[in-house]
Amino acid sequence: MGTSGKRILLVEDDRFLRRACAVSLRQRGFTVDTAADGEEALRAIHGERGEAPDLILLDLLMPKVTGLEVLRTLRAEPGTRDLPVLVLSNSSREQDVEEIKRLGVAGYYVKADLSLQELGDRVAQLLGA
Repeated sequence: MGTSGKRILLVEDDRFLRRACAVSLRQRGFTVDTAADGEEALRAIHGERGEAPDLILLDLLMPKVTGLEVLRTLRAEPGTRDLPVLVLSNSSREQDVEEIKRLGVAGYYVKADLSLQELGDRVAQLLGA
């Protein structure tokens, strides 16, 4: 099915990384919505459009509502329980990593080692693009 029509929500509080990821994914043809914190993310997921994105790229350490809290909320709701989530984080705390694995994420990327090419390839693979 190609990338057209596939919508990604990118949740990242670092403005530079958020912009770099969004530009990279848009160049591949994805529609990318962004949120700077977990509160914005939850509003975007449940908000105006009334439909969840096809995939979420989620930072863990953010102001207001953390990525873990967003992920727990998504997994607790039938409409978003199976939504693919890729975590982007610099947190390598073992308890965080264990919990995101338990919550069923599609991948975990350490921001310091992040390759936009690799991330884009994984997103395309998950979305069948």
